[in-house]
Amino acid sequence: MLLNPRYGDNPILALYGEPSAILAPLISQRRRLEVTLAAMAEADWAHPSRCDGWSCLDVLIHLESTNAFWTASITGGLKGTPTQFLASFDPVASPAALVDGARGVSADVVLAKFLASNEALFDVIEPLTSSEWSMLAEAPPGHVSISAVLHHALWDSWIHERDICLPLGLTPSSESDEVAACLMYAAALSGAAAASSGRPVEGMFRVRSENPEVQLVVEIGESVRLRQGDWFDEHREAGGIGVTVAETAAVFELAGDATELVEALSVRAPFPAAIPEEISWMLTGVARLFEAEEATHSLRGPG
Repeated sequence: MLLNPRYGDNPILALYGEPSAILAPLISQRRRLEVTLAAMAEADWAHPSRCDGWSCLDVLIHLESTNAFWTASITGGLKGTPTQFLASFDPVASPAALVDGARGVSADVVLAKFLASNEALFDVIEPLTSSEWSMLAEAPPGHVSISAVLHHALWDSWIHERDICLPLGLTPSSESDEVAACLMYAAALSGAAAASSGRPVEGMFRVRSENPEVQLVVEIGESVRLRQGDWFDEHREAGGIGVTVAETAAVFELAGDATELVEALSVRAPFPAAIPEEISWMLTGVARLFEAEEATHSLRGPG
């Protein structure tokens, strides 16, 4: 299926927090991955990853191509002309075609290109001013803030780092700021997939995690808005987020270990508890984008 990105000045999702806070975890995750990749043995590159049909080298080919996309997207946004590259993008077929076209290139060459693509991305985002973080640029959901674009970029790379490492018996470090940002974005993306379906939708769910502790509310309507969990609690008695007090008390809560929740929302593992059928549409948006009915470990990106 094709993406249905929303372009224009009405972003389909809005995150909370300081927009520039994503810079440090995005860079640290990529630096850690660089070290891991540099230490890989020749045989490791051909080892199957968690992505169906992709080797570890194939995943790296994908990550290098997505870095080029993020850099081009943000550059266009900073010029005031956000790109629309993904208008005809198929999140299953398009990444596969890009990887297929690059097969045969040596691991050394792919790794060198990945390292250079990281530097090119950092050169664009490290000098961003406070106002530039909120400018619109393109991500798979459409035109969103540059901060949201980089949340997507971190989430995608964080998941694919695990796609490479876990089958090799390696366990990537779970840095709290990275995991929290990925959880926030994965929850928002699932809601955005529902909001972009073309059908009127309205719903809400809570996320409460440990390791690290994250509390947030995902509010889905024409757009998706994320709110910190303490905001929800403060307004609960007044029904202050568009629902009655009784309805607010019944809002579904997705709870568990933060890394496990990111994996579940990203189609990498089952949810820690059964999801009521009537609200599953809010939590399985990424699975629908990638045409996966359950955790098939087939997520590829960019995406």
